[in-house]
Amino acid sequence: MTDNIQLQPVRHKKRHDSKRRDGCCPWSRCCGGGDFRPRTVWLGHPEKREQRYPRNVINNQKYNFFTFLPGVLFNQFKYFFNLYFLLLACSQFVNELRLGALYTYWVPLGFVLIITIVREAVEEMRCFLRDKEVNSQIYSKLSTRGTVKVKSSGIQVGDLIIVEKVGLCIFRHCFPVLHPKGSCFLRTDQLDGETDWKLRLPVACTQRLPTAADLLQIRSFVYAEEPNIDIHNFIGTFTREDGDPPVNESLSIENTLWASTVIASGTVVGVVIYTGKELRSVMNTSNPRHKIGLFDLEVNCLTKILFGALVVVSLVMVALQHFAGRWYLQIFRFLLLFSNIVPISLRVNLDMGKMVFSWMIKKDSKIPGTVVRASTFPEQLGRISYLLTDKTGTLTQNEMVFRRLHLGTVAYGMDSMDEVQSHVFTRLHPIFANNSCTPSAPKVRKTISSRVHEAVKAIALVHNVTPVYESNGVTDQAEAEMHYEDTCRVYQASSPDEVSLVQWTESVGLTLVGRDQSSMQLRTPSGQILNFTILQIFPFTYESKRMGIIVRDESTGEITFYMKGADVMMAGIVQYNDWLEEECGNMAREGLRVLVVAKKSLTEEQYQDFEARYVQAKLSVHDRSLKVATVIESLEMEMELLCLTGVEDQLQADVRPTLEILRNAGIKVWMLTGDKLETATCTAKNAHLVTRNQDIHVFRPVTTRSEAHLELNAFRRKHDCALVISGDSLEVCLKYYEYEFMELACQSPAVVCCRCAPTQKAQIVRLLQERTGKLTCAVGDGGNDVSMIQEADCGVGVEGKEGKQASLAADFSITQFKHLGRLLMVHGRNSYKRSAALSQFVIHRSLCISTMQAVFSSVFYFASVPLYQGFLIIGYSTIYTMFPVFSLVLDKDVKSEVAMLYPELYKDLLKGRPLSFKTFLIWVLISIYQGSIIMYGALLLFESEFVHIVAISFTSLILTELLMVALTVQTWHWLMIVAELLSLACYIASLVFLHEFIDVYFIATLSFVWKVTAITLVSCLPLYILKYLRRRFSPPSYSKLTS
Repeated sequence: MTDNIQLQPVRHKKRHDSKRRDGCCPWSRCCGGGDFRPRTVWLGHPEKREQRYPRNVINNQKYNFFTFLPGVLFNQFKYFFNLYFLLLACSQFVNELRLGALYTYWVPLGFVLIITIVREAVEEMRCFLRDKEVNSQIYSKLSTRGTVKVKSSGIQVGDLIIVEKVGLCIFRHCFPVLHPKGSCFLRTDQLDGETDWKLRLPVACTQRLPTAADLLQIRSFVYAEEPNIDIHNFIGTFTREDGDPPVNESLSIENTLWASTVIASGTVVGVVIYTGKELRSVMNTSNPRHKIGLFDLEVNCLTKILFGALVVVSLVMVALQHFAGRWYLQIFRFLLLFSNIVPISLRVNLDMGKMVFSWMIKKDSKIPGTVVRASTFPEQLGRISYLLTDKTGTLTQNEMVFRRLHLGTVAYGMDSMDEVQSHVFTRLHPIFANNSCTPSAPKVRKTISSRVHEAVKAIALVHNVTPVYESNGVTDQAEAEMHYEDTCRVYQASSPDEVSLVQWTESVGLTLVGRDQSSMQLRTPSGQILNFTILQIFPFTYESKRMGIIVRDESTGEITFYMKGADVMMAGIVQYNDWLEEECGNMAREGLRVLVVAKKSLTEEQYQDFEARYVQAKLSVHDRSLKVATVIESLEMEMELLCLTGVEDQLQADVRPTLEILRNAGIKVWMLTGDKLETATCTAKNAHLVTRNQDIHVFRPVTTRSEAHLELNAFRRKHDCALVISGDSLEVCLKYYEYEFMELACQSPAVVCCRCAPTQKAQIVRLLQERTGKLTCAVGDGGNDVSMIQEADCGVGVEGKEGKQASLAADFSITQFKHLGRLLMVHGRNSYKRSAALSQFVIHRSLCISTMQAVFSSVFYFASVPLYQGFLIIGYSTIYTMFPVFSLVLDKDVKSEVAMLYPELYKDLLKGRPLSFKTFLIWVLISIYQGSIIMYGALLLFESEFVHIVAISFTSLILTELLMVALTVQTWHWLMIVAELLSLACYIASLVFLHEFIDVYFIATLSFVWKVTAITLVSCLPLYILKYLRRRFSPPSYSKLTS
């Protein structure tokens, strides 16, 4: 139904040129690398290939066995943070620069690297096992030895593969050369997102062969175009050389089975044309980029500022020495001495925190089945500004349900379908039917029963649905087809809408039981079979927005022209009425897909005249389409309006409240779908993506720059208006007016892009990132969403009916769309706020001890002598303060229920206030204040020995850090209390073993206790007072909800 609509995905020359030369390895042509070329493929003889083709394997791993360790280390040290600490640790091998034991520098760095390497190894192993599972799927191949089993990775170009019903054509493209019924239906929703079933035809000359094995006995080949990304067109020829004369047939999109598609029924034999990286689905999937969280980039920026401060402090210290002696060595020694200004424990704490956040997401019982596949940036979920979502299978269940039948004066909903069934039974009962057909029956105004019967009959006839009978284990296929067994019947069609209509007519008593190219059979409630001859079919097209059928009733000989279509097209075709426009609008506002059904009775003479003109028009060489359309339009006049039908694509559970939560949280939602414009618009209304008080601007199809300019100006004049645009028009706008279009689209409250190719979805995500600088999240469930998911800052895959392709490629995997609300509002928000608090506190902890070192060096004539040495410096950032500081990952400002109830709290995070230059500066000032108070206090209060300075200052520092954690905590968790007490106990217990640095007898005196208490109170009490005053006079938004 939509195969003839061309969809031209946006081409990026640089990206595709680089992909064209990809292979299984970057340094060889073993897998068929190089430019793509047309090919000649011999049926069943892959050894006759003229060129090398890529292996039919999927490989999603970032590294191989040899590149893993170098690659991981390179990715770690290419960033300033880790490179700085590597250089720091290496400098300790130089005697003039050594300040302490080597382990004080190498142990923390080694710990960070080991954690990173283990994490990457686990993710690579998981990826390897997933790829192995897909590459090891078994298929049946025709060979000279009969049917043999072959793995997906062993399939070659030229192989004859047998594809069973509901068998996924994974990682290959083939042509059906044999099918038992002469045609088959194909599901393509994983490839292009369309829910329609596509009709596919085998090669005509091979269809006449007695058995599938005869395909290996003929000399035949396929000439196919070079691989490209266009999934809606194909050019090729089929040639059989041993015929007399040789047979040549043209091949088009109707003869193809693309990869990632599903056979609806029966068995198909296909010849493999493309494999591996040459598949349309693979070429429409952009290479996954290495994602780095925005939070990590911000922390990296802060560490650069801290490094700048480190250099400045070191230069100031040397300058105050008047650059005496070997001053350049003194600069390096000061750089090492103040190296704590840039904390190495920051990366460790953040990485471990992210692992805890990921674990919390997995263990949340309210979002069961959620999987975190990328544990490196869960905090990204707390700052999403744009959500881009697929439609089919993500927002909707891809299940059409008949909701409304409207006859103008009366309407039937789901609760009154038994009345419709009663009317149909009454009209089709044998006694009544015979009486109603008697010639003497007076001509009276149609009753409700007759109007309902005519409407149901029209709906049961005007479609392209084919009933198929299959064995159910009890009844075989032939017997089921002969007796029209209900339990063995399934409906196949090019549109799920049509299937839902036919299923509804079955539920009210009129069942479609048989159909072929020229006839149709309906069964009445009494079991009577009504036979109809199909005289003509006018299929649905995107331009006409309607379909028609002319049938002859075999029992009466009556010829009737039935038609159904969109209200905008049918309004001018049906007879005048005063209710059509109003009722169509009412049903559309309810999110229903509305179809108008009409009929027209034809005499034999009228039909014969039409047929003659129709055949003549189809034989025209010039302007054939126009002439055919003109002849059909001659029938489409003054048709009798029968009814309106309303079909709903059922939404996923709680889609509407979830979208409302996201909207209230300040997140703009864009829907990107491969489906038709009308379908996408109806779903947007039904899901309340577009609110009732918002207008919708449907972007007219444009092909030129001037048309795009006029349409953009028309859209610019509208305010608070949702935008609906097709992929073709989008490509034109982005080609000529990229900046203007993105500016207008970003101002729109909601955007719906329909008929989008997979690469277009990824391009839209990329443009949003570039033009707005905001974080994007992409949600999808099919293979056609993988590019969009991988391009977005956060990719979320939904495990649905379209398989796990999107789920496996995503950063986060959920089972239902409604879980996205809790994933963002609760886990995203908490992860971001906790990460911000954790990072700033780790920086504060390091700046405190660095400030004390600076004061100490200043007092003692700017000497580059460390204040704390050995275990003290390591223990400070590990066993003494690590547990309380890390326990901040359990902190939360509001309960999860409050965060879901007030999504406006999420909006505060979009400005990045939890971690900003302002908050960073506040923590720097706090660190300088506390470090100075502790150091100057220790210097003022110590009595005689230097070791007393160390004891007083270090104990005050530990207590200050523990009290600062308590000051920062907003909601206490029992583990936080345990961490505080455990750290204090560890410090007290370790004093016995630290006699080298601390006077054990001195710390047991009352003098030590009051001095430490006084210094700690002076350093912390003012901050507690400021916190109380701030909460009293300028409380944060969340505090109003918790009080």
